[in-house]
Amino acid sequence: MKSIDSDLFRTVAVIGGGPAGLMAAEVLSQAGLKVDLYDAMPSVGRKFLMAGKGGMNITHSEPFDKFLSRYGSRRNYIKPMLDAFGPDALRSWLQSLGINTFIGSSGRVFPADMKAAPLLRAWLHRLRVAGVNFNMRYQWIGWVGDQNGKLRFVTPEGETEVCADAVVLAMGGGSWARLGSTGAWVELLVQRGILIEPLQSSNCGFEIGWSEYFRSRFAGQPLKSVSVTFTDSEGVKIQQQGELVVTADGVEGGLIYTLSALLREQITATGGAVIHLDLAPDRDMRFLFDRISQQRGKDSMANFLRKRVGIDGIKAGLLREVLPKSDFDNPVRLCEAIKSLPIRLVAARPIDEAISSSGGVAFEALDERLMIRSMPGVFCAGEMLDWEAPTGGYLLTACFASGRAAGLGVLAWLNNEQ
Repeated sequence: MKSIDSDLFRTVAVIGGGPAGLMAAEVLSQAGLKVDLYDAMPSVGRKFLMAGKGGMNITHSEPFDKFLSRYGSRRNYIKPMLDAFGPDALRSWLQSLGINTFIGSSGRVFPADMKAAPLLRAWLHRLRVAGVNFNMRYQWIGWVGDQNGKLRFVTPEGETEVCADAVVLAMGGGSWARLGSTGAWVELLVQRGILIEPLQSSNCGFEIGWSEYFRSRFAGQPLKSVSVTFTDSEGVKIQQQGELVVTADGVEGGLIYTLSALLREQITATGGAVIHLDLAPDRDMRFLFDRISQQRGKDSMANFLRKRVGIDGIKAGLLREVLPKSDFDNPVRLCEAIKSLPIRLVAARPIDEAISSSGGVAFEALDERLMIRSMPGVFCAGEMLDWEAPTGGYLLTACFASGRAAGLGVLAWLNNEQ
């Protein structure tokens, strides 16, 4: 994409002001290029700030091989980016902004003050000093004519056209549309013949279809100290302990988010997915049977379970929601249910409720520099790419790394064009 305004200065348009776009802008501006960043929202980094609202989990400290495995079937595409800019490099980069980090008890990495806003302020200051020009409320609506034409934007003052020598597209996926990730770019690229995998919910809740009684009593309550087991289509059993939240429609929370890709794929393939909840992960079957097989006496079943094995509240409610009444009179079946209660999930929640999305520009449509093969000079980064990862710092790390890779890709391409 050749500028018609000047042959003296090369200009790069970065469309999208999340971590990927900002990182691309940093790489390019530090190389001495003129960088114009465009974003449809009134300010940049809105989803980034929201993600840090409860404590900014920036990356993770686990061994690299395990870290890389979090990217599932796309890890081979993500690996070169993380090799160049992985968790350790990201922490060093944060330090260069004056942001100290620490490793939490879970291995997750956080800024020392746990906040996203100071990080973003320091970063934006650096970018402005480097000459990055920020254009807010610029909604990208494609190109004029063929792919070598000007970029088209809708602004508060009307439609405008922009020239650039290269473009980095970093507009996010399809989750949290109110913060700017609308996925509106999909149709614009499909019209250009770019292979796009459908955007789907990731790190999301799932629908179950609770009874009205259970929903009215327990929606919004956390289900703590449980273990979730799921067996995937290849027979691999995955088990994790933690907590989740019962919603009016089903379940959500960290334990569910970690499994969301596998659960979504199973539902797509078979129409449903079954998880098994261990409501007493710290108690074995022998303990439960010894306690539950005793005579109940005058105690109600609710009091009996509470006194004997500590099952009450939402856990007792779940048992009553799933089990037939006769199973409460059968100690073996009741114990089996406490240790492995089957819960059938029927659908992922809508993408706009999801923390992130899967799908996007297929890696097959890109070269090793993240440039669209059929559109020289146009690069993609961040959640626009077809990958996904669980929460825990993996999403942000790959967004930073892919933004940096796209910026370096632009530099390499421009150098070859000279």
